[in-house]
Amino acid sequence: MTTLSFRQVALQTATRATASKTSPLFPTEVGTVRARSLVILLVYTILLCSVLALASPVAVRYKEGVLHGFLVLSTLDGKPIAEGDLTQVPHGNHIMSHLRYHFKDGSRQEETTVFSQRGNFRLISYQLVQKGPAFRHPTEVSLQAASGQVMVQYTDDDGKEKTINEHMKLPPDLANGLVLILLKNLSPDAPPLEVSMLVTAPKPRLVKLAISSQPKEPFTLAGSGREALHYAIKVEIGGIAGVVAPWLGKQPPDSHVWILGGESPTFVKSEILSYLGGPIWRTELVAPVWPETPESKNESKEKH
Repeated sequence: MTTLSFRQVALQTATRATASKTSPLFPTEVGTVRARSLVILLVYTILLCSVLALASPVAVRYKEGVLHGFLVLSTLDGKPIAEGDLTQVPHGNHIMSHLRYHFKDGSRQEETTVFSQRGNFRLISYQLVQKGPAFRHPTEVSLQAASGQVMVQYTDDDGKEKTINEHMKLPPDLANGLVLILLKNLSPDAPPLEVSMLVTAPKPRLVKLAISSQPKEPFTLAGSGREALHYAIKVEIGGIAGVVAPWLGKQPPDSHVWILGGESPTFVKSEILSYLGGPIWRTELVAPVWPETPESKNESKEKH
């Protein structure tokens, strides 16, 4: 049995109410007034639900500041494929976040996110570059949230470079480049979160990310036990494409993020879709490894 959303039920009811006006079994005057009132009420409710669904801001609980983290990108079987740096620098009331990955095969991925954190997190601009053999279609994406200007440059299956420029109505809950930050600011007992994201395949389109809490998972730090908050992220394509995607095998797999909670929440690990139609890649924090000195080699020998 198919489960209908509230919006679908409302639209069906409104349609039936309108059709009933012409029925000989329906009193003409009273029926027309009631039908029109019902239609107006349902349309108003649908519009209100649409507005509420679009606006899903995440309140700022922990302000972002200067940051430099070291990351390793690997396949799900643990094979490292790239090393990366994540930096954040405040610029007045804005924060610029820059994520760089250098792949072993020469590919590169750069993600630059500018956002504000006045009361709620709000995306200002976003740029993504994915180039090299690790990516099926080398792509560069840029967007300006306020103006809605979106640019996509990509290489098609025939090796031809193409450019798409579109003006889109971008919602205030756009989360490109912000997902990890938003998750750090969710309270452990927060209800499921739904935010928007712009994706390209290659034409830009908006999808919804449905984020839900999962059971906590244990891990260790230098032998000390900890627990991480676990979030599952489901891509909801929407429209007719979203309905047929699972049947065509094009429904993106769920992504997962692990956050260490407490007074200072921090990212621990993620397993996120590399690009639409691509593999899931794992991102983890990594510590620097120093070259051995003669002294450290002697100490190692003494321990053994």
